[in-house]
Formats: sequence, C-alpha cells, structure tokens
Amino acid sequence: MRVLAAMSGGVDSAVAAARAVAAGHDVVGVHLALSRTRDAIRSGSRGCCSKEDSADAARAADVLGIPFYVWDLSAEFARDVVDDFLDAYAAGETPNPCLRCNEKIKFEAVLDRALALGFDAVCTGHYARLDASVPRLRRSVDPGKDQSYVLAVLRADQLRHAMFPVGDTPKPEIRAEAERLGLRVASKPDSHDICFIPTGDTQGFLHERLGSTPGDLVDDATGEVLGSHDGVHGFTVGQRKGLGIDRPADDGRPRYVLGIEPVSGTVRVGSEAALDVHSITARTPVWTSGEAPAGPLRCVVQVRAHGGIAPASVVPGPSGVTVDLAEPLRGVAPGQAVAFYRADDDGDEVLGSATISAAA
Repeated sequence: MRVLAAMSGGVDSAVAAARAVAAGHDVVGVHLALSRTRDAIRSGSRGCCSKEDSADAARAADVLGIPFYVWDLSAEFARDVVDDFLDAYAAGETPNPCLRCNEKIKFEAVLDRALALGFDAVCTGHYARLDASVPRLRRSVDPGKDQSYVLAVLRADQLRHAMFPVGDTPKPEIRAEAERLGLRVASKPDSHDICFIPTGDTQGFLHERLGSTPGDLVDDATGEVLGSHDGVHGFTVGQRKGLGIDRPADDGRPRYVLGIEPVSGTVRVGSEAALDVHSITARTPVWTSGEAPAGPLRCVVQVRAHGGIAPASVVPGPSGVTVDLAEPLRGVAPGQAVAFYRADDDGDEVLGSATISAAA
C-alpha cells in the first residue's frame, strides 16, 4: 500500500512512519508547513511548524530511508483553522483548533491531495486505534494521550484512508522505540497549547486580532451589572479566573462564566452549581458509519478533549442533534465538539460527533 506519512517533527509521527515502513508499505514522508512565520525557532514545547520541526522531520525520514517533502498549506490553515478560531470567539463560542485542523487540513486538504497522487492512506501519529475497513475508530490504549475526541469529526470515507499506528502503545514505549530506531526526536518535548500561538498567551492573541468591544458582566440570578469587559472573546463557559469583578459573591464563593451573548456583549456569571447542564443542542453531526441513526442513540458522550464524560441519549433531528444527559455535566461550551461513544463498549468506540450550539 502507498502511504503518505504526515511528519510533524515530533516523536509520535516519526514512530508512526517507522511502523508503516516496517509493515512493508511504500511510505513517503511529508511535513506540513502551516505557519506563515516558519523562520521562528521553536521554544521548548510551544508552537509548531518551525524550522526546527521541519528539520527534525527531515532527519527522521532520512533515518527511515524514505522520500521526504514539505507541503505549504499555510493559506488553508490560516483560512480554515486560524480564521475559524477567531470567528468562533467573536461569536461567543469556544473552538477547538486541533479538531478543526484534523478535519480541514490533515484529513481533507492533505488526504484529498494524497488520493489524487495515488496514495492509499495518510498515516499520522495520533493516539487512537482504527480498523479502517469497517471503519471503527477507538480510543488509544494510553488514556492520558487519547486523541479519539479530536478525530471524531472524521467521516467514514476519510477513516477508510487513515492510519494511526501508535494508538496501541503507551507513550513511554513510543519514546523507547524511537530511541532504538536512532531517531533524534526520541526525547523531544511534546507540543502543548495552541500551535499557532507559540507564546501561550491566547488572550493576548485574541485581543490583538479582535480588538476591544466593551460589554457588561452580569449576575445571572439578579441581573445586576457587576463590572465591564473589553470583549466577549476574553471568556469561555466555565471560566472562574480573570473575570475582573472587584467584589465576591454574597455567599463568598467564586463566580463562573455561565453564558456569553455576543450581540449585546453580555457575559453572564453565577455559581458553580448553575454550570450543571442536562441537555445539549448540537449542529453538523458526523457519523463514523456514514449514516445517521434511525432513532434515539444510547451512548456515552464527551464534551472536552480530556474529560466531561457522561451517559446520554442522542436524538437526531432535521438540523442537528439533541443530547439528553443521564448525568449533568459542567463547562459545556458552545463551539466545542460533543463526541459520541458506543455505550456497550466501555465508551471505547467513536460513533460520531457534532458541534455544540447551546446547553441547558
């Protein structure tokens, strides 16, 4: 099988490519140049797409003895990931750029190009397990590294041409394997935070790009104006710190962001208990089987990349889905994904996902 290995310059994608080679596939490595400031030097575990990352990927490909290329997808990344990120925050939502990158870049732009060039599959270093012929996407055996949530946006036809070779192995063993293979990235730090904000200052990035649009901080229970802010993009549902309120609640307990209204600029705050969500409305559902269920689906849902899990019933509708939670969840933010996992499989198999529109 002809396999295009997406090599980020990290240890996971390098070992994934090595495993594809060891399995006898005809492998070509490609590094995705996604940043428009690639001359910057990577600092520790922040950022991506730097000169260092590209060089690390090229050295790994050389060790593996496979051809290597760099594809410039910076324009697509800026449009489909960065601009989407900014638009979502301006609309009072909390986006997940990693999820959007998998959907729009790695398994749309890259996969489409790979198939056009005669490749059979795209191989990445994501921590998930996959039986592509079904397709059946499952959690990684390493729960701390599991990335099935950010892959739950992939369609059945995309999963049939995907490979995730490292999902059956804990991360420490991946590093040990890289060391045995002579890959210099064996001890390279994992990347953290949002890759296109290498400083880690998300709020600073948002204020620089979106500017200042003042609004009120309002007590959800009483309607009292408690303070002001410079823009709804500075907040996310469930946020406790950095609210800018100069006096505590009457009971002395912390306040949390409960809701964001971008048109009026109102940010509603209240008690932790008021964060409880019993029902979720979500748009643009995607099903790994390729078909929506005919009726209510009993499953396990996840609303954050690491956490926010509960049993639920998902009811398909003409414009999306309604998720009725058997147990309340907190910190359910519009713009994030709600991923659906099979209930009778220990919540292991991904059934699909949708983008959260509202919660109650």
